[in-house]
Order: sequence, then C-alpha cells, then structure tokens
Amino acid sequence: MNIIGETNRNTTLSRPTSVAAERGWLNWPAALGVPPAALVLTGILILAAFLNFYQLQNIGDGNLYYTAAVESMLQSWDNFFFVAAEPGGSVTVDKPPLGLWIEAASAFVFGVNGFAVVLPNIIAGLLSILIVYHLTKNCFGTAAGLVAALAVAVTPVAVAAQRNNTMDSLLTFSLVLAAWAFLKAAETGKLRHLLLGALLIGLGFNIKMMQAFLPVPAFYAVYFLGAKTGWPRKILNLGVATLLLLVVSLSWALVVDAVPADQRPYIGSSANNTVMELILGHNGLNRWSGGGGNRADDGDGGNGAGQRPIPTNDGGQFAPPPPNDGGRFAPPANGNAQFAPPADGQLPPSPPNGAGGGRPSGSSEVGEAGVMRFFEAPLSKEASWLLPFAVVAALLLLFRRRLTWPVSPRRQFLLVWGGWLAISWVFFSFAGLFHAYYLVMLAPPLGALAGAGAAELWQMRRRHGDLAAVLLVGTAVITLLFQWFNANQFVDNVWLWGAVSAAFLLMGGVLLAVQWRRDGRYAQMGFVLILLSLMVTPLVWTYLTTTDVNNTNLPGAYAGVDEFAAPDRNNNRGVDTALLAYLQANTQDAEYLLAVPSSMQGTAYVLETGRPVLYMGGFSGGDPVVNADDIAQMVADGDLSFVMIGGGRGRSQQGVSEWAQANCAAVTQFNAPSNRPPGANGGNLYQCG
Repeated sequence: MNIIGETNRNTTLSRPTSVAAERGWLNWPAALGVPPAALVLTGILILAAFLNFYQLQNIGDGNLYYTAAVESMLQSWDNFFFVAAEPGGSVTVDKPPLGLWIEAASAFVFGVNGFAVVLPNIIAGLLSILIVYHLTKNCFGTAAGLVAALAVAVTPVAVAAQRNNTMDSLLTFSLVLAAWAFLKAAETGKLRHLLLGALLIGLGFNIKMMQAFLPVPAFYAVYFLGAKTGWPRKILNLGVATLLLLVVSLSWALVVDAVPADQRPYIGSSANNTVMELILGHNGLNRWSGGGGNRADDGDGGNGAGQRPIPTNDGGQFAPPPPNDGGRFAPPANGNAQFAPPADGQLPPSPPNGAGGGRPSGSSEVGEAGVMRFFEAPLSKEASWLLPFAVVAALLLLFRRRLTWPVSPRRQFLLVWGGWLAISWVFFSFAGLFHAYYLVMLAPPLGALAGAGAAELWQMRRRHGDLAAVLLVGTAVITLLFQWFNANQFVDNVWLWGAVSAAFLLMGGVLLAVQWRRDGRYAQMGFVLILLSLMVTPLVWTYLTTTDVNNTNLPGAYAGVDEFAAPDRNNNRGVDTALLAYLQANTQDAEYLLAVPSSMQGTAYVLETGRPVLYMGGFSGGDPVVNADDIAQMVADGDLSFVMIGGGRGRSQQGVSEWAQANCAAVTQFNAPSNRPPGANGGNLYQCG
C-alpha cells in the first residue's frame, strides 16, 4: 500500500509512469467508481469555497476605488478601454486594464456591487488550487497534490485577496497557468508551450504590470535547463518568447500613449501623463525604492506638457494606493465619506500586544524591510505559516538526488516553485512600496513545495528511515513553534488550536513509530496526522480572516482586534446623505456632481449616483489632473457648479483652492469643522458660477 506515489528518474511531468499506475488507497475505486482522492480534493475545494464566500457581505462594495472604476467603465467604451476612475474620465487607474475588464464583465452580468467585482477573483483562486494540485500530483503523487491543494486553500492572505477586488488573485492565476506552460515546454521542448507561457505572463502584466515579472527568471530557467533541445534552439526559442512577452505586455500601454493627451484621461500616478512612465516609475522602480515619483506638477497644479485640459464624459479610472503604500486607511474624523490615509501616510501606534490586540506598536502594514520581515509582525500573519516546512522541502529537493542533465522533472519542479518563492521572498523582504495582499502570489509556491516535501519525506524513510523521521518530526515541531510564536504576535490565548496541533503531532508520532519503515495503515495515518497538525493554525487564521473587520480597501489576513476597522462593513461607502441630497438638487443641469481633491472624497458618490465626480488630484491628491484655469472654464461652460477644496495631500490643487476662495461662495453648512486634523477626509464646499 502506498500513500505517496513514487517516480523514477525517467518520469515525465505530464504522465509519470509510476504515478500513473499508483496503487495507493487514494486511487482505489470507491463508491460509484470515484476514488478517495477525488472525494478529498472535492472536500478541499468545498472548504476553499466556504472560506471565500462565508460572510461575503462583510466586504460591502470592496475596494471603493476599483468598484467606482467598474461603475465608470460600464458607462462608455472609452471609459472601459482607458480604465477611467470616474464617469467623467478625468483620470485613469494606476493599473493596467485586464483585471478591471474582467471585473467589469462580471458587473455587467450581476450589477455593480461587492459580489460581482469579487467573484472573478474567487474563481481565479479556486482554479489556482486545482492547477497546483495537478502539477504537484503529476510529479510527486496524489497525496502530495492533495497536501499542496490544502496548503494553498488555507493560506490567509490568499483568501483575503480573493475576497476583494484588488485583482492580485487574478494575477496569481495567470502566473500559475504560466508555470504549467513552462513546465510543459521543458518536458516537450516545443515552442508552442513556451509561447503560451510568455502570453500568460504578458496577460498578467496587463493585470498588475511589473509584479507579473517576478517569477520570470525561474520560468526561463526551467526551460533552459530542463528542455531536451539543443542550446542554439533554446536560445532562439527564448528570444522569440521574450519578443512575444514584450508585445503582449506593452500592447495596451503603447496604444494609450499614442492617443493625444487631450483626448484621453490623465494617466493616474504617472510623472508625465504616460503609461510607460507609470510602468517604469510608480509600478516599477518605485516599488523597490519606496519613492513617490508621480508628481510632475509645477507646485500650482499647472497644466504640464501634454496634460489634458478639461476632462469630458468619456473615461474614468481607478485609484492607486497612497503614495507611501505604508498603512491601512484610517477612519475619517467626521464619520462621513470613505477612509483617507493620515497626513504622513503612517498609522498611529497600536496598543501593546495583549492590550486589546491589534498591530504591534509602531508597525505599518508591511513592517520594516529586512531578512526577518516574513517572520515578524505585521507581515508574518499573511503567508508565512508553512514557510519553515517549505524551506526544508526545497532543500530536500535540491540535495537528495544527484544532478542530471538536462535537469530531472523533480528539479524542474523545484526550479519553478522554489525559484518563484525565493525571488518573491527576497523582493518583498526589501521592497519599499507594496501592500500585504500582494503576498497572495506566494501561496502557490508555498503549497507546491509543502506537498513535494511531504512526498520526499515519505519516500526517504525506506533507505534513510532514522534521518527521515528526525527531519519530519523536527521540521513539524519547528513549524508548529513558529506558528505559535507568530499567532502570539497578534492575539492572546492561542492555546486552544495550539493544543489541537500538538495533539495531532503527538498521535501521529506514536502511530509512525509503530510502522515507520513500512507502508502499513498506522504509518499512513500517523503521517497524515502530522501533516494535518501543520494546517490547523493556518486554517483557523484563514477563518478568522473571513470574519475580520479589516479595512476593505487594503485586504489582509486577520490582525487581531483592529482599532482601525470600518465601523460598518455592510455599508463601507459612508456617504454624507445631506450633502448628497443638496448636490443632486442643485446640479441637475451640470455634467459633474462636484469636483473633489482626490478619489478619497469622491468614489462613494460615484457609486451612489453613477455621476461624474472630478478627481482633481487623482487618487490621493498628487496628480495634476486639472488646474484653476480648467476649473474656471468648466464652471463657465456650465459643466461644474460645486468644488470641494482641502483634504487632499498633493500640491496640484493649490491653484484651484485659491481660485475657489476668490471666485466662489462657501456652502457653510457642509464645510469641514475647524478642528479637523490635517489630511482628514472631506474639505470645504464652494458653489461656483
């Protein structure tokens, strides 16, 4: 009886001989001819679906910035193509279009709401589990595939990202498909699989830009070192694939940049109103350095070269994260509108651990850069729960068998998943500008390596039984101790699920001791219990993530009692109903409901009314979308009557503020209180014309 299928050195990834003929009980026909493996996999998918859909109403409208963009995109083809952030087409999202196009297609069917914009991301997450299972099973056996699938399903950040419309799970799905294509290319040596992989990465680039390129070195390496093709042909094929990759990646950007600036929205978060600069700047080098780099205004919101003078109702966009990407949004002081980041972009200190929970004192969303970032709060709760086990698994795959040329299927597996994990680990350990939910792309490699490591340890026991036992139990103990330490960084009283994990480990160890070197029933049960002991805490943490009162704009894993949470998750718009009624009653003849300093004051009103709301400074107030002359012309043309000033963080509205104070009448009943802290949401409302 065999729980983990073994493969030989000549096995191929698509159909390994011994795996295809596995005799383990997981592949025996059961009721109605369905093998237990299919039932277990179905159970894992049901668990994953439950974690993704449970209390989904808690997300409200999801990330309002992206949801408002979807609302805008469904109003015109121009808005759809340019990914306009608001129906007036003043500025674009700081992301490429594909992810939002998919979400808009879902919203076209189900309406613009949280469920519709999140559904594609949930489906992408479930499909990613299936692909990771398939690839791990084909190389290491059915049980290894099931371990990998379960590990991906209970990664907290994966569920947090999939239950949101921030599109990272769509990116991850495209990269998992690309991993399959490159492994297939290494197996067959055929160009078409290589080109398919390049195409899929290019599609991923059109979801999140440069982030899609992180695993590319690992993908190229598996073809270059694994394909049974001559070196000249390999180099030529990789050159052709790279050309296709660049064409697909840059296709939308080049088309948009070819459109005259006065005929399209301003490119949000870019320094010179071009997508190419956005790729290289805000979504490129600035992600590593943590710099701003998207402020091309002249200090007065001046109309820089190529800037769109007056937006028309043909576009709209979604918004980038705050300039420093360094913390969750804090609730507005007056309780109205949506969340706005503090003036300095940093969160105030949390209470010490044990004093009400929450984040460790002084921490930001991703913590300090360094080699310990994945093992310390606040980032360690996202995807690190199985990291010690995955590292040991990678070392086993690297050193257990002698090197062959071309590299064997198992080392090809290691190149793809280990390379993906290592590159991402290094980047996110030292990068200066990213959000915690970006780490969803670590879930597939962590899960795949966990499954492969389990298979290696099971097979290793026959020739090196004592060493395999020490490695299995030792790695499990280290992983469980890390999980206990990690959980205690965020909450108290973790003894309950810690005790369950310890009980599983102890029972598994006893059963293994009875039949460790044989394939008996007790050995298999013991091995399964030890593996399940590693899944208890990630599963509990993932469940807590689904019930958490996290900020829906920046999803992340459960962080304890979150004092920065939205008070009402079922309605995260936070519209000032009195202001909305006043504006609706007094703007029937105007195109725009109002002009606001940034999206942070406007997205909720876009979703509530479906009308254009001019984001004068883009997402956070720093983009030179319009200047005072533009606003004056729009008022003169009757397109705009109300301007809100203050509350933005960029310099690009200074000229507008001065113009509004000199030429418009203050609407005092809606003006911000004098004691509002700097950078708080909202501002002073003026009626012009």
